Amino acid sequence: MNRIKAAIAEDDFRVADIHEKFLKKFKEIEVVGKSLNGEQTLQILSEETPDLLILDVYMPDMLGSDLLPIIRERFPKVGIIMITAATDRAFIEKALGYGVEHYLIKPVNRERFDEVILEYIKKHSLLNTRHEVDQNYVDLLFGNNKMEKAGKGLGLPKGIDEITLGKVKNALRVKNQGLSAEEVGNEIGASRITARRYLEYLSSIKEAKAEVVYGIVGRPERKYYPV
Repeated sequence: MNRIKAAIAEDDFRVADIHEKFLKKFKEIEVVGKSLNGEQTLQILSEETPDLLILDVYMPDMLGSDLLPIIRERFPKVGIIMITAATDRAFIEKALGYGVEHYLIKPVNRERFDEVILEYIKKHSLLNTRHEVDQNYVDLLFGNNKMEKAGKGLGLPKGIDEITLGKVKNALRVKNQGLSAEEVGNEIGASRITARRYLEYLSSIKEAKAEVVYGIVGRPERKYYPV
């Protein structure tokens, strides 16, 4: 699958760099541009045609919320995630009205950021598969707790979804060596905590085995191996 092209619209270049660093943890995503204002944002959307836009509200030339109708008219397919300090209900209502994927309030928790991006990746992947369009497929795209419901349909416990589970299995299989939760998280573009949850689940169903390995300085580390 082609990598997801992402752009970042943020007037504080330091914050933009942080968001770019977060996004680069996901191998499915390529950051194709960063803008400091509304005019630059529209230029990047026109020239780079990104799939995903990380959008701030407060920018020097115009509000990100005022960009929404322009973006939807000119670039209707781009996914939008707003990350902003704006907590005014009017901004949130406008974001909902223009089909914003998620609305994150600064300062953003890294794990929550990862969850939102991973959810977008899953949705993007579903939209680009040749899956038969049936009610289950539609529910995956539009239903509440869609990935959790999908997991339940496969007999998976709460908090474990099929796509991420497959990525974890693949990471163990491809590396074919012991990996820590942090290493697996880096491989799949998720937090260490998330990776550990999936690894422990695989261990519980005997599809992975865990061993405590002692490093050079004697610090124990839990490594997971494919079975």
